[in-house]
Amino acid sequence: MTSPRELGYRMPAEWEPHAATWLSWPHNENSWPGRFEIVEPVYAQMVRAIAESEPVRINVADAAMERRAQRFLQAAGASGEITFHHVPTNDAWCRDHGAIFVVANCEQGTANREREALPFAVPDSPFAATKWRYNAWGNKYPHDLDDRVAAQMASLLDVPLFERGIVLEGGSIDVNGAGVLLTTEACLLNPNRNPDLSREQIENELRAGLGVEEVVWLGDGIAGDDTDGHIDDLTRFVAERTVVTVVESNPHDENYAPLRENLSRLRSIPIGGKPLDVVELPMPPALVYDGQRVPASYANFYIANTSVLLPGYDRATDARAQAILAEHFPTREVVVIDCSDLIWGLGAFHCLTQQVPAI
Repeated sequence: MTSPRELGYRMPAEWEPHAATWLSWPHNENSWPGRFEIVEPVYAQMVRAIAESEPVRINVADAAMERRAQRFLQAAGASGEITFHHVPTNDAWCRDHGAIFVVANCEQGTANREREALPFAVPDSPFAATKWRYNAWGNKYPHDLDDRVAAQMASLLDVPLFERGIVLEGGSIDVNGAGVLLTTEACLLNPNRNPDLSREQIENELRAGLGVEEVVWLGDGIAGDDTDGHIDDLTRFVAERTVVTVVESNPHDENYAPLRENLSRLRSIPIGGKPLDVVELPMPPALVYDGQRVPASYANFYIANTSVLLPGYDRATDARAQAILAEHFPTREVVVIDCSDLIWGLGAFHCLTQQVPAI
């Protein structure tokens, strides 16, 4: 089957314009044991903040869940263009079970002569959806409904769908929109994902499906992360050649060594023959609930059209992380929302969102 790359598609950077943000409303109480009743109000605050920036699409199971969601959104003061879709899910993590969108490398209106001269085919649709196999981070949780969501999103948007043959979650990758992709060995090389594929074969699948050229591998993820080390808790592009990466200042913390190792890799890996600009982002103080470390990280921010949503955990470190991101997104407001309860579900804003590119 012809790949998105062969048709001239690429995955855009998150800071490129969005047509909407796509979400799946939380409903699985097992994901937030003992705290679910305070999760939906926080989620509604997130929706309100995103809706001030761009349209929002929300998957709900049925009319009853839609009415429930509307009550929480009304209480939060959410307004703007918010659309509900009756798409049942197992859980709320749309970054991982939702479609990953790709855009055409040139405009449809390119003159025929110019199109023929390009080194790639020009797709008929200005953007498309890719659906990757989804197994709930190594078959850890039920996922029969979640694995169908990406195809339903493509159908609702009436855009082409490319079904890819490997297991991949949106939170396991980050791109700069100019051909470079970040990921981790702990996740993509984990035998619970694609045990029969080598590193080289996985890289080839990423290139073919997302139109990237270079793949940068980091090592381990943070403590408490049940995704086996998603990149969106570690390191994120904030510009074509700039990344922010979380570091732990306490040498006795279990995250200290793996995050230092990732920092060292980032500083030594050349991209296009030149080093990346690497900016350190603090980690919040460790959060432990019922004896379990949860993966609280400032890297799990979400870039919307006019704002950046930053999960908050501690007033002092929140302010430091907010200032760093504000420096790199001067035209966007960095909005901090307390995620001390939301993170009990082992994810935050980036895990919950999936951007739809503007065309």
